[in-house]
Amino acid sequence: MILVTGAGGKTGNAVLRALVAKSVDAHAFVRTEAHIAAIKALGVPRITVGSMADLTALRRAAKAARAVYHICPNVSPFELDFAQAAITTAADSGVRRFVFHSVLHPQVEAMPHHWAKMRVEEALFLSDLDVTILQPAVYMQNILALWPGIVQEGVFRVPYPIQTRLSLVDLDDVAQTAALVLTEPGHVGATYELIGTKPLSQVEIAETLGRALGRSVRVEAETIETWRLRARASGLGDYQCDVLAKMFRYYADNGLVGNPNVLRWLLGRPPTTLVEFAVRAAASQASRLSGKAT
Repeated sequence: MILVTGAGGKTGNAVLRALVAKSVDAHAFVRTEAHIAAIKALGVPRITVGSMADLTALRRAAKAARAVYHICPNVSPFELDFAQAAITTAADSGVRRFVFHSVLHPQVEAMPHHWAKMRVEEALFLSDLDVTILQPAVYMQNILALWPGIVQEGVFRVPYPIQTRLSLVDLDDVAQTAALVLTEPGHVGATYELIGTKPLSQVEIAETLGRALGRSVRVEAETIETWRLRARASGLGDYQCDVLAKMFRYYADNGLVGNPNVLRWLLGRPPTTLVEFAVRAAASQASRLSGKAT
C-alpha cells in the first residue's frame, strides 16, 4: 500500500488516479471530510482525515504502507513542519520508501515556497529513508483557472510580461511519473526535473491555445495588484498572495525554464504537448456544456 499525503488537491487526485490505473493499493491522507466522496469515486477506499501536523493520524494512515508520496498543500507556511512530520512518521512506521513532490528550481530563495521545498529536500538528505525527489515545472492545468476568459473573451491574462518564458508540464504526466518511481526499482537517490515543453513565451502559449480552440487568443499582461484583487476575492489568503506575488516578480525577471529530456526518458514517450493538453481541455469543456444542455 502507498500512502499519499495532501491527497485532496489536484496533484493528489492525479497521483491517486495514476496509482489506481496501475492497480496499486493506495491510501489517501486528506485534511477534511469534504474530500472523501471524490476520492472514493477515484477507486480509493482507504482514506484518513487529519492534519499533517498530527503524528497520531499520520501513523494510523502509514500502518501497512510500503511507501509514502508526500505532497504539501500548495503555498503552505508550514511546508517544512509538515514534511518533518511525514519523515518522522515514515521512519517510526518502518516505511523506508519516500517520494517527495518538490518543484522546479527550489534553489531560488526569491520564491519562498520554492525555497521551503529546498529545506525539505535537505531534511530528506539527512534522513535514513530511500528517497526520490520529483521537481515538476508549472502545470499546464493552471491555465484552466483562466479558461473562461480564454474561451469567452479570447484573452489569456498573466501577472507578468508577455515575453516571460516558462516551461510547462502536464500534471497527468507528472502523476504517471510518480506512480512509476513508486512502483518500479532503480529510482532511489534520484532527483528528477519534470518538464514537458521547451521554454515558451506567454505570446507562444496564447497562440497555441488559439490554434487548439480554433479562435484568436491574445495574451494580456495585468499588474500584480490587479491579480491580487482577483485572488483575494476568490478566497486566497494574504500569505499565499504575498508569496505568489514574489514568484510572479521572479518570473518577470528570470522566467522558469527547464529541459524535457528527463521526463521523456522516464515516460518512455514524448511528454504531452501544450497543443495536446489544450485540445483535451477544449473537448472536456464541450462535453460538460453538452451534458448541461441535455
